[in-house]
Amino acid sequence: MAKYLLLKHYRGAPAAVNDVPMDQWTPEEISAHVQYMRDFAARLEGTGEFVDSQALASEGTFVRYDGEGRPPVTDGPFAETKDLIAGWMVIDVDSYERAIELAGELSAAPGAGGETIHEWLEVRPFLAEPPTITE
Repeated sequence: MAKYLLLKHYRGAPAAVNDVPMDQWTPEEISAHVQYMRDFAARLEGTGEFVDSQALASEGTFVRYDGEGRPPVTDGPFAETKDLIAGWMVIDVDSYERAIELAGELSAAPGAGGETIHEWLEVRPFLAEPPTITE
């Protein structure tokens, strides 16, 4: 088994087919989307492929060490993940092909108007071991 991160983006990925931002959805559309996600996770729990999933709040801050005795730096000239990442699901599957298959299914979540989002999801394998350093 191998773990994969299915990463849901607010932006930064190619636009979804049904590209209406969630803050413009009705409460019913949001509920349908969340229920789809819960049902998907429950199905994967049944097959033993589900590890974790979380939606992210819109708040967040980058933080960087700025030297001994100095306060951390908490801002910068870059996009913050709160602007880019909506949430994730971690799966533990037998193959890369299965991870792709499940990401395709997750992309079918409903959005505005109850229509499928067809959103792009980023599929990233977990690092199984540290990279080998050769000299």
